[in-house]
Amino acid sequence: MGSRFSFLSLLRHGAGKAWDRQWRDAQPKSAYDTIIIGAGGHGLATAYYLAKEHGIRDIAVLDKGWLGGGNTGRNTTIIRSNYLWDESAALYEHALKLWEGLSAELNYNVMYSPRGVMMLAHTHHDVQVFQRHVYANRLQGIDNEWLTPQQAKRICPPLDISPTVRYPVLGAALQRRGGIARHDAVAWGYARGASALGVDIIQNCAVTGIDRAPTGEVTGVQTEKGPIAARRIGVVTAGHTSVVMAMAGLRMPLESFPLQALVSEPVKPVMPCVVMSNTVHAYISQSDKGELVIGAGTDVYPSYSQTGGLHISVETLQAICELFPSFRRLRMLRNWGGIVDTTPDRSPIIGLTPVPGLFVNCGWGTGGFKATPGSGHVFAATIAKGEPDPLAAPFSLHRFITGRLIDEAAAAAVAH
Repeated sequence: MGSRFSFLSLLRHGAGKAWDRQWRDAQPKSAYDTIIIGAGGHGLATAYYLAKEHGIRDIAVLDKGWLGGGNTGRNTTIIRSNYLWDESAALYEHALKLWEGLSAELNYNVMYSPRGVMMLAHTHHDVQVFQRHVYANRLQGIDNEWLTPQQAKRICPPLDISPTVRYPVLGAALQRRGGIARHDAVAWGYARGASALGVDIIQNCAVTGIDRAPTGEVTGVQTEKGPIAARRIGVVTAGHTSVVMAMAGLRMPLESFPLQALVSEPVKPVMPCVVMSNTVHAYISQSDKGELVIGAGTDVYPSYSQTGGLHISVETLQAICELFPSFRRLRMLRNWGGIVDTTPDRSPIIGLTPVPGLFVNCGWGTGGFKATPGSGHVFAATIAKGEPDPLAAPFSLHRFITGRLIDEAAAAAVAH
């Protein structure tokens, strides 16, 4: 995804000449039934499910860059549903079930790999927290199991479980159905599926304003390619939601931060699962190309930078080298920062807004990629019906008025 040219070349390879011609020649019409702002995984999934399951096909998906060029292309691709609170667990489990059949659904290989997600416990407190997760998930009908250090070592041989390290491994929680997928393939699969159903996907078309009638409801958007009328607008712009919503006169309870990540040089298969550690704040898996994909933390200050602070990556590498001593000789290829928007309770916002016809899907923090199919599915239902989908209802803006928050800030095992 290094350039628009190479990206479109890959689309041509996978989608066929006819679809590519339609893609390159696509220009916005003067009016649509529905506009989705943001052509990332969530926005494209929303458009796909609106067209496929709700029969709404007069849709334009607008993006200021190229599809999948934001956080969809800048994440560590981890998929899991072992969240603590019932509302979060239900939403992410819905997404995980969709992941399991997504390649067949889209007729496009998204390379979903259920290799397992292991969360390490390094302190007595960690042990208590993760065992609580295991029990809660079992009550929710979600797979999760507790491992001894020796069992964790058998599943992940590179892991150092010696008692002399700074943060010894005291146990681990394992969700075997968790894993990874290929991030750009998810965007391409949903884009191709939505386009085949008649959705227009307009790249390089930044939205500069949201139009409202004197009575308050939305009437369309202003873009770099001219005005476009619409009676419904869905905003799915990870990291930039506050900026877009301000165009409609709304302030959002969000902050945006760069989230650090990096990858190593490619090596032969060595990492059989995903390993996460909250105490040292690092997580690692291996891509199908052989790179070790390493996730770090967010910068301590709000920013829209896609680079962020190198010191966070350095600290994460120190932790990774302690957990996996055999990786110390590997060289890092690149690091980056994906922009995430977070709410005070570190749970998403999905649903209606005070502006009639305007819907929002945001605030996923570091949990956005794993939620992609489930997020698009419930957001599409919310837009189509004009009322919250049952799985999305707990995540409405109204919770910031009532104070009934879904506080996954410290409950989600690592980051979010």
